[in-house]
Amino acid sequence: MILAWTVYGLVYLGFAFASKAYHIWVLFFIYGFYYGLAEGTERAWVADLVEESKRGTAYGAYHFCIGMAALPASLLMGLIWKAVGVKWAFSFGAALALIAALMAILLLGDQERTASIESKTT
Repeated sequence: MILAWTVYGLVYLGFAFASKAYHIWVLFFIYGFYYGLAEGTERAWVADLVEESKRGTAYGAYHFCIGMAALPASLLMGLIWKAVGVKWAFSFGAALALIAALMAILLLGDQERTASIESKTT
């Protein structure tokens, strides 16, 4: 997920500063890598978080949350685009994705350190 969010952030940063039509085409191609990295990984993550008998409910909740977040996210993107321009809108999206990747690195690193310490004490 960290790689996917990083690719997403860099692609959105590219969209913010694209100046030629072919830039957009190349970025959409790279965006496909993000989508490929994220889709399967997110679903596998959901499967890992719940017991097998509750996976259907978990996938339903996951897709519900994605759907509920998509509308306000799209509205915010549109508002930023209209208020201050396309560069700021895509830069904002890029910044959020890169912050999410960094937070995941930091939080997962803490989780691994905690697990390592707990295994040494037992």
